[in-house]
Amino acid sequence: MGFKQIVAGLGIGLMASAVQAGVIYNLSGAGVYSTQVAGATTVNFYDGTCGAYTDCYGNGALLTGSVSGKYASPYGITDRFLSVPYHSSSGSVTLLLDSTYDYFGLYWGSVDTYNHVSFYLGGDLVDTFSGGDLAPLMANGGQGSWASNRFVNFFFDGGDLFDSIVLTSTSYAFETDNHAFGKVAVPEPGTLALFALGLLGLGLSRRFAD
Repeated sequence: MGFKQIVAGLGIGLMASAVQAGVIYNLSGAGVYSTQVAGATTVNFYDGTCGAYTDCYGNGALLTGSVSGKYASPYGITDRFLSVPYHSSSGSVTLLLDSTYDYFGLYWGSVDTYNHVSFYLGGDLVDTFSGGDLAPLMANGGQGSWASNRFVNFFFDGGDLFDSIVLTSTSYAFETDNHAFGKVAVPEPGTLALFALGLLGLGLSRRFAD
């Protein structure tokens, strides 16, 4: 199924992790473009459609290449990617799933503070992350290095689930590729707490819920 209202041109190597309101993120290592979670369903946009998503709509486009001031291909990506917004300075794209899941991953290009990924369950917001939350990534829109282009994994624990994702950007642009979702075994809360504390000891950041 193609994007509605979108122009037709259209183990993990852990580097960092944080715990927020039952959602843990980590960054795969440099050079990783797609999920390493066994059994996850992937959406790579190669065929110009939203693939395994049951629906996808909003202000975005599946593109290739880069146009200065509008969009930039994520570092190392030469095929189609999703850019949000398109033909305007702000917008969002909604991605619907066929069931509930507890894992989502995406290759996030040229990370910016004004890029946001939000997770919903039954229309209710579960959690949201901005590019600025993904320490130690640099949310400066850099297009040419792993410092601001990386595959990001989100794991939900404590029974939290999601059934849709909304990608939002309030400026040009939020570029992503190689989405993945699934149901995976999440470590026990005690294990997660110890893991997060260990990372704090290494000088990495932890983000708490508001």
